[in-house]
Amino acid sequence: MRYTKAYLAGKPFFCDKNSKTSLWHIKALTFIRPFSGLFAIMTTLPTTVAKNTLIMRNTDDFLIFYHLIEQGSFSKAAEQVGLTKSVVSKRITRLEQELGVQLLYRTTRKLTLTEAGEIFYRHAREIFLSVQEAEEELSGLGESLSGTIRLTVPTISGELILPQAIAEFSEKYPDINIQMDLDNRFVDIVEEGYDLAIRTGVLPDSSYIARRLLDVHWVICGAPAYFQKRPAPKNYKDLVNHNCLAYSYQETGANEWLFKGKSEPFTVRVAGNFTTNNASALRKAALFGQGLVYVPRVLVADDLKSGNLVEILEDQVAKCLGIYAIYPYTRHQPKKVQLFIEHLYQCYRSNEDKF
Repeated sequence: MRYTKAYLAGKPFFCDKNSKTSLWHIKALTFIRPFSGLFAIMTTLPTTVAKNTLIMRNTDDFLIFYHLIEQGSFSKAAEQVGLTKSVVSKRITRLEQELGVQLLYRTTRKLTLTEAGEIFYRHAREIFLSVQEAEEELSGLGESLSGTIRLTVPTISGELILPQAIAEFSEKYPDINIQMDLDNRFVDIVEEGYDLAIRTGVLPDSSYIARRLLDVHWVICGAPAYFQKRPAPKNYKDLVNHNCLAYSYQETGANEWLFKGKSEPFTVRVAGNFTTNNASALRKAALFGQGLVYVPRVLVADDLKSGNLVEILEDQVAKCLGIYAIYPYTRHQPKKVQLFIEHLYQCYRSNEDKF
């Protein structure tokens, strides 16, 4: 039999050039550390035994055989591996047939290993310990409060709310690294490798889990200097006489402003001489007295409080959107992500007056 050399997880691995080993089998073998157990079996058992395709196809038989010897009976081994006694017996018989050697002497009282069985058991035990070690390491990973959390957030949240929230979280959990990307588009968080996203607005149908953090109300406002040039509008009809600066990130359209109606909201088309998809630039334009803006309250909350901007048509504006933490469905969400989402929820709630 001719073997070719390859590498798995940085380790040399020899396989039959004619083998059609599946990816699943290769993945299964990555749990086996070191690989010497498999190599030793292929070299110490008879040549007919060195059929790596059979060994790899029946990797789980190593574990069944290990439990059989450890428990000393087919019935106890069956309980341990979650199979019936007859299935375990058939698996061992089939294994011996495939290997071409007898592994056990069976009597009504006990099981005795043959020379080949001792070799097989020694390496089966090594494989069991390696798998056990891998499971313990992986189970601990979910509870680990270290590593990296990747999130994507809209620009307003990323600039105004999250820096303080992340600083407080990092103070409490210094071994967790936060990687935050600012992006106003709806990112495919699974495709692009994010742990979670913060999103505002109507969510597209998806298999993601969404936790509502808060609602954000929108306002129309302008600088006192602007109102010195033009009287403040008393209703939406007066907006035709005003320079309305457009926020192109709005889903309803940059020039479509939403107002309350008798039965349902309606939009009013406005016009102005400045359009941008950057909320900070829009805010600064309003502060300079260029025109009116229709923006999330959180963007201008401090300006409204200080009087640098003045809110108008307060009772007529209808726009209110939900803010969500979105993450993929998983049965075993890492503890660090759970803690981070809860921290964000508390942070948004503590700033509710700004929204």
